[in-house]
Amino acid sequence: MENSMRSTSTLSVNKLVKVGILSAMSFILMFVQFPIPIAPPFMKVDLADVPSLIGGFAMGPGYGVAIQFIKNFLNLSKTTTGGVGELSNFIVGGAFVYVSSFIYHRRKTKKTAIKAMVVGMLVMTVLATLSNTFVIFPLYGKIMGIELQEFVNMVSATNRLVTSYPTLMLLSIAPFNIIKGTIEIIVTDLLYKKVSPILKK
Repeated sequence: MENSMRSTSTLSVNKLVKVGILSAMSFILMFVQFPIPIAPPFMKVDLADVPSLIGGFAMGPGYGVAIQFIKNFLNLSKTTTGGVGELSNFIVGGAFVYVSSFIYHRRKTKKTAIKAMVVGMLVMTVLATLSNTFVIFPLYGKIMGIELQEFVNMVSATNRLVTSYPTLMLLSIAPFNIIKGTIEIIVTDLLYKKVSPILKK
């Protein structure tokens, strides 16, 4: 009984250490970013969801979401959005990671992993579009004193399809998340087999 409890405790500490390491990696990757012309300048593509996806696949959905939470909590010390960006990042990133790793854990094959991440990306895109439309952009605009039309103006010069707030969401925010998610799927697919044996020890 005592040995079993000790083994469980060791396993828990082991996973906490791995979550801490992956969270730190994810936090660092938030600063390696690049803009894409179709989206507002404050929205940039990064690979910060990759450690969360790897952690979720290797240890379970809850651990992947925990990595997302810690990453965004750490970033609050450097926020330039009053915490709104971190809230949005956690909502959409958490959905991406949870859905992907939940599906993968039901059948752990490479084919399932790809399908799971694609489904996760689509869920993330829908959630990001809805949350940004009705919550995140209005809240960010209120905090920063920016009218919603100003967000449209930020993008319309480089994305001529954007002419109104609804088209901003459908033809800028949604494609942004699809592009970001696709890049992260490719990188996760390339890295997971190399990293997962270490995380599963």
